[in-house]
Amino acid sequence: MICILFALIGTCLAQHCWKDVECTGPLSAAFPGPWESNIFSPSLRTVQPKTVLTLPDGKALMEYGSNLNLNKTTPAFVFDFGIEVGGLVSVDYTATGAPTQLGLAFSEAKDHIGIESDSSRGGRWVDSAIFANASGNETYTMPDAKLRGGFRYLTVFLDSPDSDSAVTLKNITVEISFQPTWSNLRAYQGYFDSSDNLLNKIWYAGAWTLQSNSIAGNSGMRTPRGDGWDNIEQISTEDTVLVDGAKRDRLIWNGDMGTAVPSAFVSTGDLQSAKNAITVIFENQAENGQFPKAGPPNAILKSDTYHLWHLVGTYNYLLYSGDTEFVAKYWPRFAKGLNRTLSLLSSSGIVNVTGDQDWGRFTYGTERASASMLLYRALTGGADIATWLPESVQSAQLAPLYLEQAANLKKAIMTQLWNEEVGAFRDSPGSSLYPQDANSLAVAYGIINPDSEEAQRISDYLVSNWTPIGPSCPELPGNISPFISSIELDSHFRARRPDRALDLIKNLWGWYLSHENGTQSTIVEGFTTNGTWEYRRQRGYTKGSPYLSHSHGWSTGPTSTLTEHMLGLRVTKPAGEEWLLQPASFTELDSFQGGFVTTRGRFSAKVRVGKRYVRVEWNTPKGTRGLIDLPGQESFWVSGGKGRKNFTR
Repeated sequence: MICILFALIGTCLAQHCWKDVECTGPLSAAFPGPWESNIFSPSLRTVQPKTVLTLPDGKALMEYGSNLNLNKTTPAFVFDFGIEVGGLVSVDYTATGAPTQLGLAFSEAKDHIGIESDSSRGGRWVDSAIFANASGNETYTMPDAKLRGGFRYLTVFLDSPDSDSAVTLKNITVEISFQPTWSNLRAYQGYFDSSDNLLNKIWYAGAWTLQSNSIAGNSGMRTPRGDGWDNIEQISTEDTVLVDGAKRDRLIWNGDMGTAVPSAFVSTGDLQSAKNAITVIFENQAENGQFPKAGPPNAILKSDTYHLWHLVGTYNYLLYSGDTEFVAKYWPRFAKGLNRTLSLLSSSGIVNVTGDQDWGRFTYGTERASASMLLYRALTGGADIATWLPESVQSAQLAPLYLEQAANLKKAIMTQLWNEEVGAFRDSPGSSLYPQDANSLAVAYGIINPDSEEAQRISDYLVSNWTPIGPSCPELPGNISPFISSIELDSHFRARRPDRALDLIKNLWGWYLSHENGTQSTIVEGFTTNGTWEYRRQRGYTKGSPYLSHSHGWSTGPTSTLTEHMLGLRVTKPAGEEWLLQPASFTELDSFQGGFVTTRGRFSAKVRVGKRYVRVEWNTPKGTRGLIDLPGQESFWVSGGKGRKNFTR
């Protein structure tokens, strides 16, 4: 009946989820408007290429649309989909002459197009290509195991170019596997729009990145013996789950939850994928309380920081969803996980790391600043959770204890790690390294008061590491990390330096989004300070640039920070029972607006700045209350509903 009704208005094709997955996602956008033109998501799940390129130079040959002939003279074509896609490719063809095979190779970046795919796996094996016997008038569809998680470019070629065989390519499509439970990939439950179109594009690139990282639970990465790839690993029993990347690391990784969950909430509104990922980690907790750094089949216990990121991600999920029933179920495991890290405190009161694997930083200290900052956030977040859960859980008595432990930890951090002369935190006691991660976390997670002189000095220090395309990361020299830089964004906003935060967004994320060899639709895992894809080449990524992920959820910080800090609209109690509207500035943008949805309803705000006036509007659900804190004005509380504040500059 639903399909018949939609057929009457010509949109039945849009009511199609991935494979046999049940459609549980939203049917339409919560905030329809002209800003939807910035959405990268296609209107249909099955899409065709946009243009055809030549090999090996990658020059545009024509718009896609007519039959193309593969033969001795032209044995290969490259098909550009214009955006990051992923899924199963189908090719309609007619083959004549000698028997041959069609080859299909994939690449996220334009500089890796060719008859060999880029790399979705580590080790000595290569992805190569997939092949299909071509004869007669047929349609070839990739088998499920060969689903390609992320690519922009598809090369179709003859495996025997010197023979008399010829193949006419009549139609090429990909059925997109992203966001598997959504029938309408554009049904965003959040939005952002401003007078700066680059910022708008970056915000929506983050959203599309997160959609590409939401995959079916049975399509995780499995490493086969020999060349090739398989994406048929059962990483969750659920229909959708949030993973690390589209092409590579199609597994649940805790480190992504600090950035990916807030950005998903304010954009697509998809918290179900995050919940399912969090569930897997809780279910794989070790007897000693340690959480694995990733989900099965990579559930190894070698990272104390990723253990803490899981606790932070759980807090984020509860704050945005209000799902106290879920978190109450796992509260004993949460508390056990906190106790596990508290047991690692050194005699000086900071975290002594025993599981030293981390996000990829090259330089380590055992008494590590970043782990201590994360523990502080886990403790303060744990205190909040303890008061939010139902009385039957009997968790509230732990809140004062966690706050006391957080206060003691903060004192130790300031005593052992703060260098007054430099105006920044050391990586460990006595170290000469002042890392980007720990210093960003210190302000972002409240160890440092955002209105303090220390916050300003940390902001100054972080800026001292900037290059024209982003911060050079002291703990990973020669590299730029959008993950850690996402946390830095948060710290600049909180330190009342929105000018720096916006400059960083444009310089780093804007550089990548405008790069002719990137996806121009998603956000990359990282890159080098000289602008190559050789990220972490000296730190485990020995395959170099083909291995880089060009669609990585941990890099999507601008999406959440533009909403929660530039616009300043954010929830402060579960599902927005209480909320805050605190625009960062009235001098950086002429206009900006945004909104999101919780189980309580729609939240939105709008700022318009004129030469002599400022107008701020908000609309929030009945039954909530919010603090309006506008620059240069007295703050005040309001009840949910529509409101407006006008004042002269």
